[in-house]
Amino acid sequence: MTTSTSLTVHPVPSMGAEDVLVGPDGTVWTGTEDGAIWAIDPTDGSTRRVADTDGRPLGLELLPDGRLLVCDARRGLLAVEPVSRAVEVLLDRIEGEPMRFCNNAAVASDGTIWFSDSSRHYGIERWKDDFLQDTRSGRLARRDPDGTVTVLVDGLAFANGVALAEDGSFVCVAETRARTVVRLWLTGERAGEQDHLVTDLPGYPDNISRGSDGLVWVTIGSPYDPVVERIGAAPLAVRRLATRIPERLQPAPKRTIRAQAYDADGRLVHDVDVDHSGFHMVTGVREHEGRVWLGSLHEAAVAVHELP
Repeated sequence: MTTSTSLTVHPVPSMGAEDVLVGPDGTVWTGTEDGAIWAIDPTDGSTRRVADTDGRPLGLELLPDGRLLVCDARRGLLAVEPVSRAVEVLLDRIEGEPMRFCNNAAVASDGTIWFSDSSRHYGIERWKDDFLQDTRSGRLARRDPDGTVTVLVDGLAFANGVALAEDGSFVCVAETRARTVVRLWLTGERAGEQDHLVTDLPGYPDNISRGSDGLVWVTIGSPYDPVVERIGAAPLAVRRLATRIPERLQPAPKRTIRAQAYDADGRLVHDVDVDHSGFHMVTGVREHEGRVWLGSLHEAAVAVHELP
């Protein structure tokens, strides 16, 4: 592991530790681009491979039965038993059509799963196409314990991270392209209404999660980019043309390590913004007992920041 004054980096054996989850016993979980699910010992940073999805694992959550819920970008919602390594497909279609980009989720105590499908048009290999074209074809959906699936919010600008309020009163989903966190009220007089937990984020959010502190933590994968915004405001033909530009000439995520935490009223409580030469592009976040664990789509590592 490598340590700065505020960040400790724990390498994992494969690239792309996109999300991070902390179990009740403190074990840290992540998934990488080769399909592996890794368990990390938070004390010494040692890793063990506990499963393989044969896909591309992104968001991770715990199910009530102790299994890991894996949002696999290629295979859909999976339940993984880390001891036996058994993998069960819980859902790979919505309304009869295959999901193209299952991304992130939150799980209620009764096993209800709230999850995002980022795009109807592009999978993870072409995420930039959806991002630059701003297709607004992302969705937030719910899978009930009996297997019933309902689309709750449609037309999202790259639906990404999902989190439930501590009291279950709302669920929220990050819109990466729009730099917002959309909130859907679930209980009370406002049940069924939609608004925003936060708008005008300082960059493009990826995964979000509710921490042990009850706050909604939001990753900022890359800061606001005026070039991206100009492309997004252009006619569709120009946006499509931008995706055909060679990769090296396309707008690229800037090197940054940032995550923010908001309370249920959308007030900013924490703004973690640190620098470390060996880690960047935070795409996963999990606050656990005063420590903020971070994942990255572009790193073979997870990192942890100690809150003051």
